[in-house]
Amino acid sequence: MSPAKRDYYEVLGVSRDASQEEIKKAFRRLARQYHPDVNRSPDAESKFKEINEAYEVLGDEQKRAAYDRYGHSAAQGGFGPEGFGDISDIFNEFFSGFARTNAQTRRSPRRGADLRYDLKIDFLDAVFGTEKEIEVVRNETCPRCSGSGAEPGTTPVRCRTCNGTGEVRRVQQSILGSFVSVATCPTCNGTGEVITTPCRQCGGRKQVRVTRTLLVTVPPGVDTGTQIRLNGEGEPGINGGQPGNLYVVINVTPHPFFRRKDEDIIVEISINIAQAALGDEIEVPTVDGKEKLIIPAGTQSGSVFRLKGKGVPHLRRNTRGDQIVIVTVQVPQSLTAEQKRLFLELAKTLGKEVVPQQEKGFFDKLRDAFGV
Repeated sequence: MSPAKRDYYEVLGVSRDASQEEIKKAFRRLARQYHPDVNRSPDAESKFKEINEAYEVLGDEQKRAAYDRYGHSAAQGGFGPEGFGDISDIFNEFFSGFARTNAQTRRSPRRGADLRYDLKIDFLDAVFGTEKEIEVVRNETCPRCSGSGAEPGTTPVRCRTCNGTGEVRRVQQSILGSFVSVATCPTCNGTGEVITTPCRQCGGRKQVRVTRTLLVTVPPGVDTGTQIRLNGEGEPGINGGQPGNLYVVINVTPHPFFRRKDEDIIVEISINIAQAALGDEIEVPTVDGKEKLIIPAGTQSGSVFRLKGKGVPHLRRNTRGDQIVIVTVQVPQSLTAEQKRLFLELAKTLGKEVVPQQEKGFFDKLRDAFGV
């Protein structure tokens, strides 16, 4: 006993009140999906026959009306050779459209590829900006043939394989009939032309490899990973298209003692125990030179001070970050006889009591300084 046929509306995945246009769209979509020459699954052929049979009935208004009233018993003819006209048209349209689009794309203007250049600069150059000369190796349009690929005085000829269309058509036979497939021409690679006398400079490639020296302006405030775009300095466009861009990626060399956090600069300095206890006025290094800093009496190791406006310039604002100064109290490792005598006198006045304290660590103080 043969299995019961599925409802034709269910086969096409449409509702019973679907319009003829909706039925046609559903059929075209499913036919593309399950055509045996495209879908290699074992049940593709049976599904394709079922889809075509459903459309033969629902795609005809009179047959559809009879089917709606009497069901499968009203559908006569079902699946027949006449149905292949629709599916052949669909595949001719589908594959031809793809090949035409591909061939047109090859002949249409296309933007050139972007290039990347990694530029290493010093810490201070990143802070204040600089100008650097770089050498970039890239393709350029051949000056001898002006990008035609043909030796001057000659011109490309129409491809005989595709007759200048950039595509070739082939008729393929299958168990369900025949359909026409369209592919990019292998002789001209879709251009429609063949270069019979290649340019002596580029060998018909239409481009030559050259080295160019470019001046890069590095703005103040860049950091590792910052990209500077040089418009139009990438690879040349194809078929008259716009050239690509060159992206210069910055890599900043670490400084011996300056560190950077966003737009702030961090530096750690050492003071002696007398300066920490009594206070002092000292000079600290900044990217702008020496700067005076008041050390209050009783300063503890790990104390953090802020010098306003002595950091890195903001890339998009006319302001600068700050410099964060972290003070470390240096305990002498060796003393002269006089220094030892004085410390012993001091020790008598300070006592020997040990008091545990919940002291903030170095990174805690940094977080306090940055407000995070």
